[in-house]
Amino acid sequence: MQARYQATLQPEQKEGHKAPCLPPRQVIFLPALLARGAADSCVACLLRETMPPAMKLSQVAAQLHTVREHCATPAGLAATAKKIRALGYTAIELSGTAAFAANDVAAIARDAGLAICAELQPPAEILARPEACIARLRQLGCRFAVYPWPEGVDFANAAQRHALIRQLDAAGATFRAAGLTLAYHNHALEFVKLAGATFLDELFASTVPQNLAAELDTFWIHYGGGDVVAWCEKLRGRLPLLHVKDYGFTAENSHTWCEVGAGTLDWPAIVAAAERSGCEWFIVEQDTCPGDPFDSLRASFEFVATHLAAR
Repeated sequence: MQARYQATLQPEQKEGHKAPCLPPRQVIFLPALLARGAADSCVACLLRETMPPAMKLSQVAAQLHTVREHCATPAGLAATAKKIRALGYTAIELSGTAAFAANDVAAIARDAGLAICAELQPPAEILARPEACIARLRQLGCRFAVYPWPEGVDFANAAQRHALIRQLDAAGATFRAAGLTLAYHNHALEFVKLAGATFLDELFASTVPQNLAAELDTFWIHYGGGDVVAWCEKLRGRLPLLHVKDYGFTAENSHTWCEVGAGTLDWPAIVAAAERSGCEWFIVEQDTCPGDPFDSLRASFEFVATHLAAR
């Protein structure tokens, strides 16, 4: 390609064309490229691969699991939502709120000035009663339902794994027909090698892409031995949601959860890969916090705003 299109990426100006908005080594001379017969799709691909990440702060949400102790009642949820909005977040992902009336939750979020990007719904409900889950999503005003955990499934049992895959594909088809999306949330268990492949490999190879999307969890991919960037790239077109969760390690030789940017994960590379795969929501989560979880959410948001979000 380089020979055909005369080195499309180079720092020098050429033929009088300028692209001052791109950093060095990423200048793309589109007129010359198009004159040599490059297809529009090829040009779009090159732009997507070379432009810096375009994640906006409006795409950053807070996962309520981080502050779950504060959301045990509707009143607690309302106070929590206002605190999250004051930190700078403009969206939340619901977790642990299935017992609350959807209209009440939607009103709480709306009054706080927060969008609801997704809800983690009960696993058995998603598989057995997807229509009820769809009705709830519509009341909440969001597009994404998340299957949070393979409840009651023995991954060592191939028949149970395959049954879960079939059920997820069927439920996802129902969500799809309603104009909504079902996503699968991973933990580390999905990275155990079974019959030569991980369950996550098997799941996404055996389901219709339009029926099942992914909500990748960065911490659990790393903990399970996976490559976060590689998984973001592997699920291109199927990754609308990403749990932005950092992986820490302590002097006591154990893993820990920590604020985004305080751990070991390569966030610029992860965000860039997720952007290329079409990620819509970047959802900050921290399973345990060293102190006040709102302080942890604030620190993570400040890191994302300063180092990862587009300006």
